[in-house]
Amino acid sequence: MFPSVSRLCRACSRRQWRLIAQGIGLFSLCMALIVACGGPTPESSSPGESGASDGRISMGTTLQARTLDPADAYEIFPGILLYNLGDRLYTYAPGTTDLVPQLATAMPTISEDGLTYTIPLREDVVLHDGTLFTAEVMAFSIQRFMENGGRPAFLLAEKIESVEASDDYELTITLQAPFAAFPALLTFWGVTPVPPDSYAIEPGSFQPDSFIGSGPYKLAAFSSDVIQLDVNPDYWGEPPANPGVDIQIFSSPANLYNTFRTGGVDVAYQTLDPEQIASLEQEAASGGWQVIEAGTTVINYMSVNQKIEPFDDGRVRQAMAAMIDRPLINQRVFQGQAEPLYSLIPTSFEVYEPVFEDAYGDGNFDLAEELLRDAGFSEAAPFTFEIWYPSASTPRSIVANTLKESIEQALPGLVTVNVQTAESATLWENVDKGVYPTVLANWYPDYYDADTFIQPFMSCDQGSPETLCEQGASQGTGSFYYSEPANELIAQQRAESDPEARQAIFRELQQLLAEDVPYIPLWQNKDYVFAQAGVDGVAIQPTQQFLLGLISKE
Repeated sequence: MFPSVSRLCRACSRRQWRLIAQGIGLFSLCMALIVACGGPTPESSSPGESGASDGRISMGTTLQARTLDPADAYEIFPGILLYNLGDRLYTYAPGTTDLVPQLATAMPTISEDGLTYTIPLREDVVLHDGTLFTAEVMAFSIQRFMENGGRPAFLLAEKIESVEASDDYELTITLQAPFAAFPALLTFWGVTPVPPDSYAIEPGSFQPDSFIGSGPYKLAAFSSDVIQLDVNPDYWGEPPANPGVDIQIFSSPANLYNTFRTGGVDVAYQTLDPEQIASLEQEAASGGWQVIEAGTTVINYMSVNQKIEPFDDGRVRQAMAAMIDRPLINQRVFQGQAEPLYSLIPTSFEVYEPVFEDAYGDGNFDLAEELLRDAGFSEAAPFTFEIWYPSASTPRSIVANTLKESIEQALPGLVTVNVQTAESATLWENVDKGVYPTVLANWYPDYYDADTFIQPFMSCDQGSPETLCEQGASQGTGSFYYSEPANELIAQQRAESDPEARQAIFRELQQLLAEDVPYIPLWQNKDYVFAQAGVDGVAIQPTQQFLLGLISKE
């Protein structure tokens, strides 16, 4: 099983890597707030990467792929690649959030106690190297995911008690505790079969530059500049609509922007600056390209450390929530390319409730003043607080200073906001130590279920109302929130198999979030992809995946 590291350390490590990786993407996203959208001349393309007539799709991005080992890949871009190079037991029907079997032939049979999952498997799947897919191969791959100690290992290691091939084409997984979202978790890109002859179960053993799996594409080339995917001729499922994909990795948004505008790539995805996005939208008709916009499940929030006075006072946290003007942030920072968020659960989920809008509104300074004065603050004894963010994050810098300006202008003398920064790695290392009163952070999910937006924030393994959280998820997020009702509700929703009953529990949790204010939701990102005329099938899936096999061109 997973090496003997505390759950807390695993969770903290996971959060640091997730936040650092996403912060890098957001830095690129907003560089145009300080530079023009023009820039260097387009980077040279390798053969087959500039919209050649052979039908191959050329795609440009500024994202990097640190690794393609499914047991260690925990960033968005390698996740997209693995999603197209491999298969999972379950996936989502294109264009929907409907969970469907992929390498499984049916949804799992679940024991009455909710612990044992029996999964029938396909018998017609061959891996890229000719290895026959069986339950033994799948069990090996899951065991390797857990035991090798990669960044996402905890996702399964903290939930699975055992995994075994109960028949040639039947997999049996036993959980440590009931978990209603487990089938959704099995769609995670790293839970994909790899051949036992080419991969090993050994802590720290990874193959970052190669991949052998079962998906519709094979890896043909992998470098820091170019990634090429060729069609897998032996794929068991629907073949891709194109003969291959050539991905060029650009050093800057400006180079990607210029190359796309001049027709150098068929598709531009992740990550362009806000002004570049606005320019491409405005010029779409004359330029002859397509603009595809979609919401994302990336949430941005402020954590509030309840172990530091006066943030231990609920009235103060509620006043802070009332001060936030989300539409102002969206327009001033993101030029409308984001969406105000009023819960930690994204708006794309049916269970989303705009609880902070209902309770506090936006820029409700009358309510904020009332709460602060009730808590004992005045012009003679003003409320002062710090907003911390990673120094490399341009958008968070602008968000923090926008909040400072709007709050101090509306409540002069009563509130002072100090904006503070720290180097990214230092910041995330210190969050769980309780160093910062507030931190601007973001979160993107491991799987498409509301649980992954609630449990990592509101649960605590060890603590009390007096000591707050001493060990657990909310310590890792820097709020140190401890709530026995929240812990009970999280356990209930995880064990609840009835979807309607589970949604009712999530609504209770969101109301509790708005009452206690351990976090203040701020905005939700939008996602953009641009495609040349004659390129079809480009879409960002509701689950945020990008299915390369659906893309074709004339």
